[in-house]
Amino acid sequence: MTEAQLIQVTVFLAAAAIAAPLGRYLGIGAVLGYLAAGVVIGPYVLGPLYALDHVEKVLEFGEFGVVLLLFVIGLELRPVRLWAMRSAIFGLGAAQLVVTGFVLAAIGLAFGLATGQALFIGLALSLSSTAFALQVLEEKGELTTRHGRLAFSILLFQDLAAIPLIALVPLFALGSGEEPPMDLGSAGLAILTIAGVIVVGRFLLSRLYRLVAKVGVREAMTASALLTVVGVALLMEEVGLSAALGSFIAGALLADSEYRHQIEADIAPFEGLLLAVFFMAVGMSIELSVLVARPGALLLIVAVLIAVKFAVLFGLGRWWGLKTVQARRLGIVLSQGGEFAFVLFSVGIVEGAIDRDTAGLLTLAVTLSMAATPLLLLADDMVRRIGKSTAPDYEIPPEDEKHVIIAGFGRFGQIVARVLRARHIPFTALDKSIAQVDFVKRFGAKIYYGDAGRIDILRAAGTDKASAFVLAIDDVENSLRVAEIVRENFPDLPIYARARDRIHVHKLMDLGITIIERETFLAALTLTSELLRGLGLRPNEAKRLIETFKTHDEARLFNEYQDYTDREKMRANALSAAVELEDLFAKDIEALENGGASDERSDDRGSSG
Repeated sequence: MTEAQLIQVTVFLAAAAIAAPLGRYLGIGAVLGYLAAGVVIGPYVLGPLYALDHVEKVLEFGEFGVVLLLFVIGLELRPVRLWAMRSAIFGLGAAQLVVTGFVLAAIGLAFGLATGQALFIGLALSLSSTAFALQVLEEKGELTTRHGRLAFSILLFQDLAAIPLIALVPLFALGSGEEPPMDLGSAGLAILTIAGVIVVGRFLLSRLYRLVAKVGVREAMTASALLTVVGVALLMEEVGLSAALGSFIAGALLADSEYRHQIEADIAPFEGLLLAVFFMAVGMSIELSVLVARPGALLLIVAVLIAVKFAVLFGLGRWWGLKTVQARRLGIVLSQGGEFAFVLFSVGIVEGAIDRDTAGLLTLAVTLSMAATPLLLLADDMVRRIGKSTAPDYEIPPEDEKHVIIAGFGRFGQIVARVLRARHIPFTALDKSIAQVDFVKRFGAKIYYGDAGRIDILRAAGTDKASAFVLAIDDVENSLRVAEIVRENFPDLPIYARARDRIHVHKLMDLGITIIERETFLAALTLTSELLRGLGLRPNEAKRLIETFKTHDEARLFNEYQDYTDREKMRANALSAAVELEDLFAKDIEALENGGASDERSDDRGSSG
């Protein structure tokens, strides 16, 4: 690699490292931050550092980030989730896409565009920014409102619709020297290929990941996930289909796999980095001369785009039962163009569906519409404050967002899971033993392969939306490692922990965990109670002895916490375990006698009364 190339890479990485945090700090989002960074370091600002042919190569490389994005979207689209939201997704989402697309296409026809081109542009601009809108809703705490839920459903349908739109771009071609449409033979081959990928993937992918997981090499799992995406994408392109379509199908095939969280966590860093490359490359390719040469046309496109999308979404929101304030909020949040428009425009240039100048103008318009969204929301906030509007209409989150995370699915975790399942409380179980995953899965339990000690896997499992975290890992070191990571990253999440012994309890208490059960303590007391009854003690007497012992032991457990790090005391205890046990017995006898005496006095008072 030459010095000039190293400089290019350094500048690019520096811009990427600064763009996302700065964009989020300014409230414009990471996507706009990347676009702005691309404009700054691009050939139209820095000039000779990046030539246009360099930008095209970077854009081609960054498009793999879109492929990975669609793979992750496929992983998220579990059939159960789609079915629960089917009405809003396929009703409201489809209505928004069709109405917005055809209204924008009609406007394009009125301005003299060809039918295919107008329809292509209308559908591309009807898509909103999933990353941008969800980030805004989350930052404002509106994801759990009714309009937030409907916005999510519409965005989910748009993500689904983007796949066939990308695949159908050649059908919108202008007809000036492009390749002819796919013939029947090619279409048949494409259909057979899709069917083959689905059939083979359904029976092969899980077995492949099981074999890789048994090896226990983390890099092998990551390589397998990337191989799946690249292999399917390559196969799709060989038969004339979109690589994005192939990656989406591959992800959907793994949506119900027990390896889904692990795969998603392994893919996420590559997806995020390559998407950053893609958006920065889009920014680098934006011709600022368009802003200078055609400011009127650009502002008109932005105004029409926002106005049409807002009007359609506001009307659909009211039709769906939203109040005026919430419908207005829905319209503003989704009024911008989306990142898939950049993808469609770049594919459209290659396929001849749109010329480069028009694509540049529309790309800049989509970017400005994104930048306008935070300003419109700020204005709406001011209107609501002045008008003293009611608070957002919050609704109860779906059940799958009130689930319990169970880390470790051995005997302890399985008992917890069985009780939760009997009460229809959803849970997500994580275990890094492939043998355990295979064994438990055969009995119908829902368990995922993954190390709960990795923050990326915890996030993929939805720990940020969980209502509780059950720490059921038997290994002390791993248990403490997971507890520390969960406490640090999810400080408000209640943790219910299993402990091996007293020292394990004390170390968990160091992390601020207070709901702890020693795994053998209660079982031993239950057995001892049965033993005492078998030795002739009355049931009430045996129960009183056990309860007194339990109270005394738990009190000593917490009292010892302040001294358990004292090395001298620990060393003395280790050197003379018998002395420690004798001391424990002596204090237990004293506590039991005192408890028994007080109970007898209580019995005497009761009989005399």
